[in-house]
Amino acid sequence: MKDEMRRTMPLFSIGIVKSLTELSARQIRYYEEHQLINPARTEGNRRLFSFNDVERLLEIKSLIEKGINLAGIKQVLTIQEPETPEVTYTEDDIQEAQEELSEKELRKMLKNELFQGNRFGKSSLRQGELSRFFH
Repeated sequence: MKDEMRRTMPLFSIGIVKSLTELSARQIRYYEEHQLINPARTEGNRRLFSFNDVERLLEIKSLIEKGINLAGIKQVLTIQEPETPEVTYTEDDIQEAQEELSEKELRKMLKNELFQGNRFGKSSLRQGELSRFFH
């Protein structure tokens, strides 16, 4: 499976995302309402977040901590990331990816990204935010 496909694959429940980002469920839903993130939905209407969604939430959190308001954040995010075509995944694709990535493999991937930190020529925001999970 290609790295970019893995990064966009919806895998994380809101509970895991809350732990990773230290945001409340209400904050996450608020950012979704304002179209700053767009998590996938299961047939049961549960949100599933990708690596990219988690990274974007960490970036939003960082910008808010710097005092930037929602309108400013929307502009910053629009400038940083041009429109990309939306990819849809079937329940089978999601199930396959979840089976493919054990918790150990997922931790290893996150740890490697945190300590290598270079994604497409720029450092990852997760590098600082998630490094506290790996000592």
